[in-house]
Amino acid sequence: MSLFITFEGGEGCGKSTQARGLYRRLLKSGLPAILTHEPGGTPLGNDLRRWLKGEGEIDPLTELLLFNASRAHLVSQVIRPALDGGSIVICDRFYHSTIAYQGYGRGRGLGGIAAVYTLAAPGAG
Repeated sequence: MSLFITFEGGEGCGKSTQARGLYRRLLKSGLPAILTHEPGGTPLGNDLRRWLKGEGEIDPLTELLLFNASRAHLVSQVIRPALDGGSIVICDRFYHSTIAYQGYGRGRGLGGIAAVYTLAAPGAG
């Protein structure tokens, strides 16, 4: 049974705690599951996360494209193969965080965000 579950919400609201708890429960139940997060989840994504945190102010469009580049890599290297193999994928943050942070927080148009997401994560949900 393939299933893609994301946890979204504000800083410190318990997303990671809930994601880890669900992951452990699924494994205890004998269900195939993986736990990942955004930004990050792959060596490339983790490097990008560290770089973005230390870079200071970044142009909103550049930030949007970098986050989606990381997402494209995560989907192609981790999420899609796991789903194709029948696993349940739990992700701490995903597309809805982009809408909140880059869309509403950074003033990027939601249509542009949707277009970039469609390229970065086709079929991911």
